[in-house]
Amino acid sequence: MAVLSLPSTLTHDQAQACLQQLQAAMAQLPAGADVHIDASALAVFDSSALAVLLGSRRAALAASRPFQMSGLSAPVLSLARLYGVDGLIETAG
Repeated sequence: MAVLSLPSTLTHDQAQACLQQLQAAMAQLPAGADVHIDASALAVFDSSALAVLLGSRRAALAASRPFQMSGLSAPVLSLARLYGVDGLIETAG
């Protein structure tokens, strides 16, 4: 399993580059390797962080890779509930 970590700050300014880095890292993994996103370092974020998480999930699933997230803080989960994507975030795994 590959553990890919989110940065401590993930706002609109960093989102595109972060998603590209995560997708590039996934592309380097052996076929079928699990993808695990660790969000425990995430401290400063906006809704763009959700877009990165969901984009990473989408890329992993499109490549038929098992996907999971960990380290999602209460504020991240609260934002996901606000946007109605908490089911996608909480059920990743």
